[in-house]
Amino acid sequence: MDVRAAKASDVQSVTNTLTEAFADDPVWSWAFPDPDQLQVWWRFWIAAAVPQGWVRVTSNIEAAALWIPPGGHECAPEDEAHVEPLARALVGKRADEILETLDRFEINHPRDVPHCYLSLLGTASAHRGRGLGMALLAENLERIDDQRFAAYLESSNPANLERYQQVGFEPVGEFTLPQGDVTVTTMWRQPRQ
Repeated sequence: MDVRAAKASDVQSVTNTLTEAFADDPVWSWAFPDPDQLQVWWRFWIAAAVPQGWVRVTSNIEAAALWIPPGGHECAPEDEAHVEPLARALVGKRADEILETLDRFEINHPRDVPHCYLSLLGTASAHRGRGLGMALLAENLERIDDQRFAAYLESSNPANLERYQQVGFEPVGEFTLPQGDVTVTTMWRQPRQ
């Protein structure tokens, strides 16, 4: 399987893949029940991540992984002021819950050890079940291991916990969404020698 870094010209294709991948996710389908809203939301974050060189994709963008490198940022400092207005434009009064959810992700994100952060990983619906997402993740982790970095992620879907554990991530905590009925598991993977 060929894997490469996403380019600026790939932003929309990566957005399409990840929007499909998260259409039924317990967290993100609650946050943005309209797929068009989710697509706008993901495009904002993907466009911020691509220039850092760690958004990795399969050859035809069947699967994509959005990594934030050590010292990187999910959102460029100059774009942070756009997060709240974007959420309000997309979901109106529900934006407060979305912003509270983002705060919970941020509060639970460890900052004391440099690490690679897997913000998003997904496979387009037409390509699911072929192992592309996990193969992409395995290739990404080899790259991270070569640099002896730790890795961190939040699993918004309990169905994925075992998959992540199989590649060395261990649960380290959890938090709930503002309405309290969805749990997100935080996971850490120690650097490999």
